[in-house]
Amino acid sequence: MTRTVNCIKLGREAEGLERLPYPGELGKRIYENVSKEAWQAWIQHQTMLINEYRLTPVDPKARKFLEGEMEKFFFGEGAETPPDYRPE
Repeated sequence: MTRTVNCIKLGREAEGLERLPYPGELGKRIYENVSKEAWQAWIQHQTMLINEYRLTPVDPKARKFLEGEMEKFFFGEGAETPPDYRPE
């Protein structure tokens, strides 16, 4: 049976994630409030951030930055794109 959530990003009921996507309290909040579709949108946004800012995900500063952006993307005012970003 598929688990559904009232997705905070999409503003509607949608298929939920199968497991916690991130450790800790933030991961739990995402699991309970974010759909698979919205999580995939975050993965694309995160990939863009990593590429545009040339981040190394194993670097603690980069991880802290991405975690903050993830928080804003789902529960804040929304994450922004880098100022010089030009979609292809």
